Amino acid sequence: MAGAGRGTPRELSRAEIEEFLRGQRIARLGCHADDETYIVPLIYAYENDAVVAVTTEGRKTAMLRENPRVCVEVDSYDVDGKGSWRSVIAYGTYEELAGDAIEPALSLLRERFARAAGRAAEPREPGENVVVLRITLDEISGRSVER
Repeated sequence: MAGAGRGTPRELSRAEIEEFLRGQRIARLGCHADDETYIVPLIYAYENDAVVAVTTEGRKTAMLRENPRVCVEVDSYDVDGKGSWRSVIAYGTYEELAGDAIEPALSLLRERFARAAGRAAEPREPGENVVVLRITLDEISGRSVER
């Protein structure tokens, strides 16, 4: 029988999306500038409808500065050993953080990653050519298949 055991996709609730984004650590960031699309993995933390991350100067930051509208995708496959999956896609706007806005973003990243690793968060200064960024999400949807 076609489709047997494949599961039916369902929309995730806003609460499920929030929980999922807080629990994941790697997103795919899609940016577009000068008729070129670029998609890269991004280690992130999520809170209050925004993704925060640290990156370095390069192709991605140049494109984001030219066109701050982005797409963020986060997924998890085979979450139960049966081939189930979840995926969230969001659109938003990129901004570089400066001054007093940098430390709260770095603190959130440290706290989330230290907790996941089961250790205390250790402050450290960003290196040279480091960009601390926030992507404020304004459109967000998610789907899942449970098998």
